[in-house]
Amino acid sequence: MAEFPAKVSTRTSSPAQGAGASVSALRPDLGFVRSSLGALMLLQLVLGLLVWALIADTPYHLYPAYGWVMFVAVFLWLVTIVFFILYLFQLHMKLHMVPWPLVLMIFNVGATVLYITAFITCSAVVDLTSLKGTRPYNQRAAASMLINSRQPWGGHYKGSPL
Repeated sequence: MAEFPAKVSTRTSSPAQGAGASVSALRPDLGFVRSSLGALMLLQLVLGLLVWALIADTPYHLYPAYGWVMFVAVFLWLVTIVFFILYLFQLHMKLHMVPWPLVLMIFNVGATVLYITAFITCSAVVDLTSLKGTRPYNQRAAASMLINSRQPWGGHYKGSPL
């Protein structure tokens, strides 16, 4: 009969330990929120929300031009949320094969072009679609100003009602 060893070392793990490791990997990186990129993304989210909320509160569906402004505002707001979540939870580090600085640069250049078109559209039709001094006029003019403030240069279009 064979001798039983005096010391036996065994390792066991529970499924809860494996699940805990994946949950801890999804902790938010608060340092990102304090960084310049995180602060600018938060600002972009707030301003984007204000733009589409102001336009959505008016009868924009009667004017096709405001449909374009709504599309630009909502689409870019949602894409910004996706990028913000990717960076907040550091999910971009798990997708290391994607050149994230290049992706963000292309997104921001494309967003700038779309915001310029939305700003010009909103500014050009605000006088044609509402009476000066009314609530819809004020909301559309404010939305036009907010769209303009999202531009990197923060310039002022001379056709703007503001």
